[in-house]
Amino acid sequence: MKQLTWSFVLLLVTAVNTAAADVLVLVHGYLGSAQSWAEAGVLDRLQQRGYRPVAMYGYGAGGVLRLPLGSAEAKRPIYTVNLPSQAPIAIQADWLAAYLRDVRKQHPDEPIVLAAHSAGGLVARMTLVRHGRMGVSHLITIATPHFGTGRAIQALDATDRGGMFGFVKSWLVRRKTGDALYATVQQSRGVLFDLAPPAPGNMLFWLNQQPHPKIRYTAIMRTGTFQMPGDQVVPPMSQDLNRVPALAGQVKTYQMAQGHLLTPQDGDLIGNLLAMDRATKAQR
Repeated sequence: MKQLTWSFVLLLVTAVNTAAADVLVLVHGYLGSAQSWAEAGVLDRLQQRGYRPVAMYGYGAGGVLRLPLGSAEAKRPIYTVNLPSQAPIAIQADWLAAYLRDVRKQHPDEPIVLAAHSAGGLVARMTLVRHGRMGVSHLITIATPHFGTGRAIQALDATDRGGMFGFVKSWLVRRKTGDALYATVQQSRGVLFDLAPPAPGNMLFWLNQQPHPKIRYTAIMRTGTFQMPGDQVVPPMSQDLNRVPALAGQVKTYQMAQGHLLTPQDGDLIGNLLAMDRATKAQR
């Protein structure tokens, strides 16, 4: 009996050691980049847990660009992506789909976890809706405006040059914000329309009604405390993916007393969620 028990333990250890790797793809938000995760300290926390950057994706006239950063044989590989974050969500989603196809070639039998910040969470959802599961087993959204943000409406109004006095308003806004910021927001009108709260005919109204792949969904919501105002960009209720009609009751949510920006604690929470995934697989 004792010999049988030790044989079982050895078999279990072997199974865990040969289990499929965690393939983590990090998706930045509006005006972010592949570097956002390192700058916020998220990558450092993940590397402390054994994750290793493998490649950084970008886009160009020739198509997908992949910059190798490490070995694809890493036990817990991380891929970061650069998206045209000022473009409409659907265009960004098509680029993310192209990146995921390449990741899938590197890891054909391993599940992919998407962790996405802010508008990147909408890009990830649009990718899954438009292109299918693509090997993704878990989507984690962080401070994502699943129900939009009034900030997008404010930015659209501020850069609207229409009307009899549109040029006057344009001059006043540029004077207050600066030409560079004004130009950035003006160039972002496509994605800002997509970040507006759901209304018949707009992107979020459509996306929130669409069937989503049967995978695991987690929403990390930024909430305030008496000492901290919380997310000043996206209201906490908008970040609740469980309120989306297509996913109601299917989403695990967590609340963090943080602002909108990424923090090192996001790396800890992502690492904990992936550890839970591995534990669940081991029990099956």
